[in-house]
Amino acid sequence: MNVSSFAPLIGDLEDINAVGRFGFVTGTEAGLIKVSGLSGLARVGDIVKTVSKDQANFGEVLSLSAQELHVLLSGGMQGVAIGDRVQFIGESAIKPDLSWVGRVLNAYGRPLDGKPLPKGHFPKPIRATPPNATQRRRLGGRLETGFSVLNTFLPIVRGQRIGLFAGSGVGKSTLLAQLAQRVAADYVVIAMIGERGREVREFVEDTLGPEGLKKAVVVAATSDQSPIERRRAAWTAMAIAEFLRSQGAHVLFLADSLTRFCDAHREIAVAGGEAAALDGYPASTSQTVMGLCERAGPGPEGEGDITAIFSVLVAGSDMEEPVADLVRGVLDGHVILDRAIAERGRFPAIDVLRSVSRSFDKALDDETKSLVAEARSVLATYKDAELMIQAGLYKSGADTMIDKAIMLRPKLETFLANGEEKEIADSISHQEKLAGIIRAAPQKRERL
Repeated sequence: MNVSSFAPLIGDLEDINAVGRFGFVTGTEAGLIKVSGLSGLARVGDIVKTVSKDQANFGEVLSLSAQELHVLLSGGMQGVAIGDRVQFIGESAIKPDLSWVGRVLNAYGRPLDGKPLPKGHFPKPIRATPPNATQRRRLGGRLETGFSVLNTFLPIVRGQRIGLFAGSGVGKSTLLAQLAQRVAADYVVIAMIGERGREVREFVEDTLGPEGLKKAVVVAATSDQSPIERRRAAWTAMAIAEFLRSQGAHVLFLADSLTRFCDAHREIAVAGGEAAALDGYPASTSQTVMGLCERAGPGPEGEGDITAIFSVLVAGSDMEEPVADLVRGVLDGHVILDRAIAERGRFPAIDVLRSVSRSFDKALDDETKSLVAEARSVLATYKDAELMIQAGLYKSGADTMIDKAIMLRPKLETFLANGEEKEIADSISHQEKLAGIIRAAPQKRERL
């Protein structure tokens, strides 16, 4: 019999500890429990488990001294008593396996669908360091997305990391799910961070669908769960994506949302005694976000790539709020969804004038770049004159650029809403459609 068939069993056996190491609860303070007896063993970030009369509860070591640990429990402190045993679990790590594809997991890498989940051989820390910057490969070729706007105005290339900025209810989750189905990738890893509980099943069964789930791994931590689990969900999902990348695969990583990841980190950091700064976010937020985002992207030679899309919630479309401002400087592009565009029925509701792809110059040929630049100019001209046009103050023929913008804008709006093509060859058709719109302008303007 093939030895590999015993891999799941071996993974489970390796997790059995012959000797349990325990401390005990000595007190509580500011939402944390104090644990004695494990100071010479535990490190910051390690996992422990309280063993009380009523239930077991996992926690994370936030700080320590020579006498005690300070632990934040994932299930809260309800029911914890002085003298409760605390078991040392160890490093925050998971053992991913290819059999995890098609499954829905929690932040600890345990199944949420009620089925057994085999474990791999090798533990992978959830807070791994990014690949060596000098050994990473360059970004790859352009990816087909199925959306005209993302194939032309805002191209995405293999290994790129972009931010999807949107308020609530603007179509962010729907766009992410459609990208999961359409982008050519070997696997898709989805981190659902702080989502409403009812939306997880709806997203998996309806929005993502059975076909989308076949090549996906979903890691979910709902809004009612502790900040430890919400923050950990992003790290666990990234660790799974890194494992798949190490197998030579191209992985599409979707995180919804990076804002809730930062909110969870803020809660944990402040509970651990870190001083709050701008909007309550501690100074460590910047390094935490950068550490997560830098783990995505191209791998070293011999490995695959992680193309990452991080959604960012922006209250009131405020792109200057701390998380949005930080993320824009870290990622390789930002795509902004606008509520006003969504309200007039265009999907995806992408504001192309405010969005940027840093792969634009290398992803498109000169002809397409010229077409996109002209189309952007048309849209910008219309936006500048929009109030005057809508008020009826503009007279046709007064400005040739405004006349052109008035004529082309409806067709460009239709083009930007085009998301029906699903085949890779359709990238060419998107460019041809844009060329037809722009090049037809002079003849139509003369007839006016």
